[in-house]
Amino acid sequence: MYASDVFKSDGWDLEITFIGHGTLMFSYSNLVVHVDPTSMFGDYSKLPKADLILITHEHHDHLDKELVENLHKDGTVVIGNSAVAQQVADCIMMKNGDVKDVHGLRIEAVPAYNIQHMRSPGTPFHPPGVGNGYVVTFGDLRVYIAGDTENIPEMEKLEDIDISFLPMNLPYTMTPEMVADSVRMFQPKVVYPYHFGDTDTSKLETLLADSDVEVRIRDLK
Repeated sequence: MYASDVFKSDGWDLEITFIGHGTLMFSYSNLVVHVDPTSMFGDYSKLPKADLILITHEHHDHLDKELVENLHKDGTVVIGNSAVAQQVADCIMMKNGDVKDVHGLRIEAVPAYNIQHMRSPGTPFHPPGVGNGYVVTFGDLRVYIAGDTENIPEMEKLEDIDISFLPMNLPYTMTPEMVADSVRMFQPKVVYPYHFGDTDTSKLETLLADSDVEVRIRDLK
């Protein structure tokens, strides 16, 4: 139904399913993790329910409250920022810098915000301290899901990232040049541009052609 990639980890494979835009699904061992699930970008009728749902922030293309409810089963954990926690029942609120262990997975909430791109003068599309990115550790694989962000200085603190998802669309997030700058800050093994709208993804491949980072383009418009 949707394309997926598989990565080898210690013990179990990690399968990443590319649903669309900022919407992803991770399968690891017997766990299913949905990231920013929305009916705008996916048909969930044949997808499994969630053990864990990660929501980066409250914008409508990342938060679908009805779908979040439909993906619930016994034991489902929902994690989001403070604005999401106000809207979704039983959501565990994480703020930038928080770390939690859920179903044996280590979840780190990291900053996601704009510096340059503004909704109006002095008002970023994504203000500092509001949205989350997440670093999720699956066995020996560390996966960075950046959320809606620019190439912020906090990215230099990211360590040992194997797989990264970086947003690449204007005016809300990054240009290909900004994504390339992000990649050079923390040197992941693999980068997927996501949430990229009509951006020419080949530009990122060109910008990173001289790096050791593998650029993978999937249908995440």
